[in-house]
Amino acid sequence: MAIPVIDFSKLNGGTRAETLAQIANGCEEWGFFQLVNHGISEELLGRVKKVSSEWFKLEREENFKNSTLVKKLNELAETKSGKLENVDWEDVVTLLDDNEWPAQTPGFKETMAEYRSELKKLAAKVMEVMDENLGLPKGYIKKAFDGEGDDAFFGTKVSHYPPCSHPELVNGLRAHTDAGGVILLYQDDVVGGLQILKDGKWIDVQPLPNSIVINTGDQVEVLSNGRYKSVWHRILAAPEGNRRSIASFYNPSLKATISPAPQLVENVKEEVDQVYPKFMFGDYMSVYAEQKFLPKEPRFQAVRAM
Repeated sequence: MAIPVIDFSKLNGGTRAETLAQIANGCEEWGFFQLVNHGISEELLGRVKKVSSEWFKLEREENFKNSTLVKKLNELAETKSGKLENVDWEDVVTLLDDNEWPAQTPGFKETMAEYRSELKKLAAKVMEVMDENLGLPKGYIKKAFDGEGDDAFFGTKVSHYPPCSHPELVNGLRAHTDAGGVILLYQDDVVGGLQILKDGKWIDVQPLPNSIVINTGDQVEVLSNGRYKSVWHRILAAPEGNRRSIASFYNPSLKATISPAPQLVENVKEEVDQVYPKFMFGDYMSVYAEQKFLPKEPRFQAVRAM
């Protein structure tokens, strides 16, 4: 079983209806799908891959090897006293429009800025397709994420999952659902490890060169009134290969008010009867920070009470 692979270029022309249906299926039945021919050039993706690998080797690898995490894992392996809990075998930096980016690696800042600009355009197109499939006005999801006069949040996590000598003792990244809106992932095209939970089983998200993996976060689940689900996913540590994972998050602004789209709420007279409450995204993130690796349903209940 493999997650859907969808040719995004086929939205243009006679195959549009079929492609819309494929994306709807990806959102409703999987919560994850891969886009090919998405409009971001292979040349740019190649540069992103190059500078992110060079950045890790130049600025991060030595520190990771000497980290407390590595020392704890080695000690645990020697004493055979259980598994490392509440940590991830991950090296990560987050890129925002207004924070400090790595500066030593040639071309990193320029390449990643160009990539983020192109990816933001792709995110807008994906959200418009979701609008259309849900029967919402064009731009509905993006407008909901912007809130009142505030721009949506767009952040990029550049992660590496280095080779692990004892992968059975630590998680690459613990299982969770994503808090935000639409997530766009440029993953390693050789080293796997990403899995999603589908019908009670963990399914590999197969590496596919130059594809962009799309998944829906908790806020899209709320806006769609449950038609689109955020899905549990995880990354496994591996004994070989240094997995690259560049995930970008198109999330609501912290001041945005999120609730099910009225067009998708049927026969619900009182707000308290709705499965999904109305809340400010900043409040949800406060809860998520404490409960990221726990089931999402209590998070919805917690913000309902705020």
